[in-house]
Amino acid sequence: MEHTVVRCADGHVFSTASFPMQKAERLGPGRLVRCPRCARLRSAVPVTLQKH
Repeated sequence: MEHTVVRCADGHVFSTASFPMQKAERLGPGRLVRCPRCARLRSAVPVTLQKH
């Protein structure tokens, strides 16, 4: 199972295995995911990792 690194609306970065990617352009890249730091459902977007 592939994990996706995401950032929640409060700025917490974490990885999740259940980040549903839908192909609806009007919804944008954000999804509701339970943040482990906030312990709430938050809007989260994928994080692009930069290689050094």
